[in-house]
Amino acid sequence: MPVVLLVPAVVGAALFALPLAGLLVRAPWADAWSELRSPAALDALRLSLVCTLSATAIAIVLGVPLAWVQARLSFPGQNVLRALTTLPMVLPPVVGGVALLLAFGRHGLVGTYLFEGLGIRLPFSTAGAIMAETFVSMPFLVITVEAGLRSMNTRLEEAARTLGARPWAVFRTVTLPLAGPSIFAGALLCWSRALGEFGATITFAGNFPGRTQTLPLAVYLLLETQPDAAIILSLLLVLVSLVVLVGLRDRYLSIS
Repeated sequence: MPVVLLVPAVVGAALFALPLAGLLVRAPWADAWSELRSPAALDALRLSLVCTLSATAIAIVLGVPLAWVQARLSFPGQNVLRALTTLPMVLPPVVGGVALLLAFGRHGLVGTYLFEGLGIRLPFSTAGAIMAETFVSMPFLVITVEAGLRSMNTRLEEAARTLGARPWAVFRTVTLPLAGPSIFAGALLCWSRALGEFGATITFAGNFPGRTQTLPLAVYLLLETQPDAAIILSLLLVLVSLVVLVGLRDRYLSIS
């Protein structure tokens, strides 16, 4: 390998490895278990599980049909829809939180009717945290499932239609099983992204212990007062993300 390529490659790898090494070296391993069992950590962990699993479930229910529409139908504005679908991936999370406030806040475009008509207030609530995590994480599921649908052999679907199966039956009995691996991979990526969400959540839902304070928000708060606990929770998030990415090592690289 040419040295001119090897040297910047090593520097690039070090850019990723050194921050993780800093966490590992500075981690208070002797107190790790007690820090993880602290009330603040357990509350944040419980709330993170509730929010991330709920966000992933919503993303599957809404995102799989959206991925199918983008992969199988042709219609005016399709590129615009795809751009909107992937926008949260590149949008600064804080901007996403502000956009959610303007849409679903008490005086927002939709939030006004939700609050006045149904008494539903999403900002600064657990439901708001779930919505923020869904907003930023669902694109990972959509593009993964869409890529899987586009690469799928459609002859089995065509054969089912030829045999008289209705469109819903084809989707339920043929398309979904074939797309199962992509849906599973997309759901894992979605869940992992939701677990690490910070900016949109703190902007739209706030940072209230037991209500909206997920693990990333707890790390932010503990960093000022209990840095050892913040390091341990950070390592927990790194470990979960690493396990997901290693488990999907071939699939997430094929996302287009």
